[in-house]
Amino acid sequence: MMRLFSRSPARPSAPRKRARQDGPSVSRRVFALLGLQALAAGALALRLRQLQIEEGELYRTMAEENRINIRLLPPARGEIFDRAGRPLAVNRQNLRVVMVREQAGDVEAALDRLDRVTPIPEADRRHALREFSQKAPFVPVTVAEHLDWERFATINANAPALPGVIPEVGLTRWYPEGEVFSHVLGHVGRVSEKDREAEPDATLLSIPDFQIGKNGVEKVEEGRLRGVAGARRIEVNAGGRVIREIDREDAASGDDLRLSLDRDLQRYAMARMADESASTVVMDIATGDILCMASAPGFDPNKFVVGIGHADWNALLADDHRPLANKSVSGQYPPGSTFKMVVELAALEAGVATPGEKVFCNGGYQLGDRRFHCWRRGGHGMMDAHDALTQSCDVYYYEMARRVGVDAISAMARRLGFGERPELEQTGLAAGLTPTRAWKREVHAEGWQLGDTLNIGIGQGYMLATPLQLATMTARIASGRAVSPRLIIAEGVDARPTAEAPPLGISAANLALVREGMDSVVNSRRGTALKSRIYDEAGRMAGKTGTSQVRRITMAERARGVIRNDQLPWNRRDHALFVAYAPVSAPRYAVSVIVEHGGGGSAAAAPIARDVMLRALYGAEPPLAAYPPAEREMIERQRTPVPAAEPTPPAVETGPRRRA
Repeated sequence: MMRLFSRSPARPSAPRKRARQDGPSVSRRVFALLGLQALAAGALALRLRQLQIEEGELYRTMAEENRINIRLLPPARGEIFDRAGRPLAVNRQNLRVVMVREQAGDVEAALDRLDRVTPIPEADRRHALREFSQKAPFVPVTVAEHLDWERFATINANAPALPGVIPEVGLTRWYPEGEVFSHVLGHVGRVSEKDREAEPDATLLSIPDFQIGKNGVEKVEEGRLRGVAGARRIEVNAGGRVIREIDREDAASGDDLRLSLDRDLQRYAMARMADESASTVVMDIATGDILCMASAPGFDPNKFVVGIGHADWNALLADDHRPLANKSVSGQYPPGSTFKMVVELAALEAGVATPGEKVFCNGGYQLGDRRFHCWRRGGHGMMDAHDALTQSCDVYYYEMARRVGVDAISAMARRLGFGERPELEQTGLAAGLTPTRAWKREVHAEGWQLGDTLNIGIGQGYMLATPLQLATMTARIASGRAVSPRLIIAEGVDARPTAEAPPLGISAANLALVREGMDSVVNSRRGTALKSRIYDEAGRMAGKTGTSQVRRITMAERARGVIRNDQLPWNRRDHALFVAYAPVSAPRYAVSVIVEHGGGGSAAAAPIARDVMLRALYGAEPPLAAYPPAEREMIERQRTPVPAAEPTPPAVETGPRRRA
């Protein structure tokens, strides 16, 4: 009984029920994980499909671009020649040194090593360090350029001791005539930020040390001269280093240009103007070709190619003769008496004057209480159109200007080439000024006065003209046609066609009258340019002197006597002008000369014009018969070559030699 009521020992119960409950929970978790994995795998598969199939071509191209680089090859710049094919702007070897930072290591130390071999200017050193800081380590940087052969050879000989330094040969611009054509040609220089802003899509401008035209023909014809870039396809590694060149498309050189200028005539004109601040322009009357367009003094454009120094630049800016200005096309001057042909033609064409009508000159023209003076204080007496032009009587042209009016004068001036910017391949082209009544109301907000008209009648007052416009006027008067100046006569192998200029529409009789007056200016006893005549009848020259006043002469000065030009400071003297054409019988060339602050046109400008005209007509040695008798002996002596001196025989030593 006791056993019946005794408790059996406690035994742990089997967790059957819990096992049955945990089983389904684990299965759900596994299935959830498997589902997530399946979703991830599906998404990955979709993405792989998208990358490999749908976008595969895109990424293959991008990978190829990362492996293959395209680098531009600069083209050779087109060269410029004169009318006879003689070089004016060419390309020549540029011996230079570049350095690769990745190979050189410490740049400062590498530059020091190079400096011990050949001196590196401090400016070049600073420029190179600046370039190194801005470019990748494997990109070459120019350290020095325009080296002479001795320095270049020295660097090559020491190349094993100069890691990262690479001597190479490139091309650079060279102007063999130096300052003679400096204004016409202009020069090239490094690309500036302003240049890049002007041509944002020009990939060539991104080439290191690329140069473009900065002024003159070089700038205006940049599109033709620049050429088309070539390209290299190269394979690079992940660091950007070049592995190999895959292929190459060579650059296309720019077009060569042939100018109308004559090298020898331009050389002579620059030498003839010597130290003057002056301009000489010579035009072919039939074609408008500019044979000479010289502006003195000039400057050496080669200094700008290599990088002009501060001292040279400041000297150019400080020079009161303005060597940087192209006076031939940008200088604007009152034309003075060279404008009297325009006034005479305007009056004759308008019918307010006749060839034989005379005007009395007593030395001045009275307008109210103001007196307009003639250059000849005592007056010229009775003057008709021919005599007035021959002796340059101011009073006659005051009267003609009063009769015809400023608007008719300006209209004739524009017909003869004034007041408009010529179409020429030059920078800084000035239009000059041919004023009208409407112009003064618009610009000065006041009415036109009769006194303004009288000033215009002698080429003073508001009237302004350039030397090129004066030459154009002269060519048009001589030919009776609307001749236009031309500077480029051929591009590459293609010559630019020439067409006969249309007639001016001016009476032949009136043009003949003016030409006869210009002939008398140079060749008659009373002519203002008689001393500059050409004595050879085959080269007989017609022209007109002019003096452009640059300061106001007060009544008090006139009362006590006008101060002579040679007694004034240089910059207060009058400008000297002269225009001419020759030969009179069959005009071929027109010339204009302006000498800034030269005094009188007959004394300063006419002799230069005569000598330049003789060179244009006859070449390097005009006949002695073309010069005044007083000059012939001197010219003949200049042409006679000086015999070479006999070599000095070596000294005979008579005593014992001394040791050095």
